[in-house]
Amino acid sequence: MNPNDLPDELPGDLRPYMSRVGAAARAASGTMAAASTAAKDHALRALARRLREQTSALQTANAQDLDAARAAGLAEPLVDRLKLTPDVIATVAEGCEQIAAMPDPVGEITGVKRRPSGISVGQMRVPLGVFGMIYESRPNVTIEAASLAIKSGNAAILRGGSEALHSNLALWQLVQAALTEAGLPPDAVQLIATTDRAAVGLLITMPEAVDVIIPRGGKGLIERISAESKVPVIKHLDGNCHVYVDEQVDLELAVRVTDNAKTQKYSPCNAAESLLVHAAQAAAFLPRIGAVFAAKGVEMRCDSRAAALLGGQPGVLRATEADWGCEYLAPIISIKVVDSLDEAVGHINRHGSHHTDAILTTNHPNAMRFLREVDSASVMVNASTRFADGFEYGLGAEIGISTDKLHARGPVGLEGLTSMKWVVLGQGEIRR
Repeated sequence: MNPNDLPDELPGDLRPYMSRVGAAARAASGTMAAASTAAKDHALRALARRLREQTSALQTANAQDLDAARAAGLAEPLVDRLKLTPDVIATVAEGCEQIAAMPDPVGEITGVKRRPSGISVGQMRVPLGVFGMIYESRPNVTIEAASLAIKSGNAAILRGGSEALHSNLALWQLVQAALTEAGLPPDAVQLIATTDRAAVGLLITMPEAVDVIIPRGGKGLIERISAESKVPVIKHLDGNCHVYVDEQVDLELAVRVTDNAKTQKYSPCNAAESLLVHAAQAAAFLPRIGAVFAAKGVEMRCDSRAAALLGGQPGVLRATEADWGCEYLAPIISIKVVDSLDEAVGHINRHGSHHTDAILTTNHPNAMRFLREVDSASVMVNASTRFADGFEYGLGAEIGISTDKLHARGPVGLEGLTSMKWVVLGQGEIRR
């Protein structure tokens, strides 16, 4: 499908257009599922090469989006998320090469066991088929989603934000050229080339063409997709991540890790939003971390005990009940003093978003209890919540993070875009 042909056919009823996109993706998915590792890796390396070669052209397309965003009054931090700088382009190109170098999960057979009947039974990893990706702002997601789709043997239908349309179209053309160069169907990765929101409504109600929807954006977008989709959704709504400072802890480690979990970057979903401190450590720990937060302009919303220990620091407010469940995505953190590990775990499971939570402790049994009992997609011991990321977990990249419990949980990489089917190997056995 040539992007230059699209404007003439998009006005009016989008259903014929979306049906064609869906049918093309479904057809391409069969070829991708059977594609060799060599062909998929060729496409990824070709895409990396083309990204580097076309850096100037990509920036020209990106400038149209940046100019339009500023003219529309978009806040500068949001404009910044749209930028395709040479460094951003180089990073996504390197990501393509890293994914090409990773083992191919498709076709792997595991757990084969011989049964008394004589048959051997195991499981084979296979692509999901077609996934729809709906995302906002960052055009680099176009390449991340495309590269993961290619390596995992899936077809993908991408719908980026309207504010990044020119950038996404330019990136998509490079993806299709790389697929063609590798002898793979260019329709394996398609971009919805319209800003009409009706396209999203159609995409999420096409189970005949799409196997799973992956929304990546604000809570409002994800809530809408979850409520209206007729296709399974891989999602997380909130990132209310906790750090719990246990009764026995290395205070230097606790200050360093808590600071990083909150202030290394405020906007990601894996930044800490809530701090729980055992009463035995509160008097020693809270003034120290409070001084760090105050110096960095972090507002601290505290329960009565934490407020009493932090009263001399600027930016200390009394927490409301709503603060315990809030994802701030800003220099704000809620702080509560607890009397036991049981209370900390109960608070996290009640108020958390089941995304990422960490315990800082030198008590091994407490660490193991925390890992078992906290009901979250990622649970950590003595490490910053900011590590909850597909690249940091060794997945090459991530398509998103799931707080659901079925199929995929936590950062979703190549294996999260596959499922397992049973395979049976026999030599003529019959059931008696």
